[in-house]
Amino acid sequence: MQVLIEFEKEPLLFKDPIRIISCYTHEKVSDCFDEMEVALAKGYHLAGLLSYEAGYAFEDKLATDKGYDFPLVYMGIYDRPVRRTRSRPQNHVDGKVPLKIITTNISRSDYFKDIDAIRSFIERGDVYQITYCMKFLLEHGADKYALYRGLFDVQPVPYPAYIEADDFSILSLSPELFMKKSGNHIVTKPMKGTWFREGMMNNIFGGYFLEHDPKNRAENVMIADLLRNDLGRIGHDVRAPRLFEVAGYRTLFQMTSTVTASVDRNMRLYDLFKALHPSGSVTGAPKIHAMEIIRGLEREDRRIYTGAIGYITPNKDLMFNVPIRTLLFRGNTGEMGVGGGIVWDSTPNGEWDECMIKARFITGLK
Repeated sequence: MQVLIEFEKEPLLFKDPIRIISCYTHEKVSDCFDEMEVALAKGYHLAGLLSYEAGYAFEDKLATDKGYDFPLVYMGIYDRPVRRTRSRPQNHVDGKVPLKIITTNISRSDYFKDIDAIRSFIERGDVYQITYCMKFLLEHGADKYALYRGLFDVQPVPYPAYIEADDFSILSLSPELFMKKSGNHIVTKPMKGTWFREGMMNNIFGGYFLEHDPKNRAENVMIADLLRNDLGRIGHDVRAPRLFEVAGYRTLFQMTSTVTASVDRNMRLYDLFKALHPSGSVTGAPKIHAMEIIRGLEREDRRIYTGAIGYITPNKDLMFNVPIRTLLFRGNTGEMGVGGGIVWDSTPNGEWDECMIKARFITGLK
């Protein structure tokens, strides 16, 4: 397995693993974390992924005895990464890449029914927000790394990663940081809030519109509060030094907030991920009940989508993204999840359109 992490413009390549730590059932997730601790204590680095469904293992009411078809944990043990510079795109022509979109995994009418069901949960007071996702099903018969480089060139993002394993390839063009731990300082940057760059006014002023939009601000602060609570379970001095920061990308603007805390620099990785994984930005609030509703409504496992990709150093510094805008290929067939936060004033048509626009970086940029 090769893992290329290109976070914050500092590319690291992890190749030729000594061994791969993996599991496909919830009961084995804890064992994987024990193996990770042993590898770090011996001075090795770790790089790889946790699927979204790995998060079920951290809560008794969510864990099952199901066997999954995609690894819950897939973490390589490496001597050390190789620092490298970004290479030029290899497969980029006129802003497009050779990628066939087959279909979505849900019909428009069924999607509308699910949004109405979520609004009913919110109306009853069961939850405040649900991040609901659908998938695009894909085909691509050429070099996956060239596709990754081409997609990055079309729309650069701060937290991209590429994983090539025996059974799958992952192309993550993620703009979202899950967590970054340096010593005893941990930073999370939950992303919630979108404004599309359609039309001259939105292209020029969309960032301002997003920053001051009451609905998007309410969604964002709700998830920031959730992360404050999660970090408070494992640390202290929890703060939100920056709220409602807007970043511009080629097709849209997105809003993040920054939440920080102080934690034990040597804390067990299992405890850290139990508190935070998956990110509240991809579940909703309250988190555990939101995850129960998501599992009941969504048509299939999310797998890598909204899980975590990253690396851990021997001294337990680490950085992981939230794999949104992320393509998973097994052979020449692939999938990409897309979704958004559903609140009471969301509309089925509006949420469907938002998913379609979010997917434009693969379906055809305008």
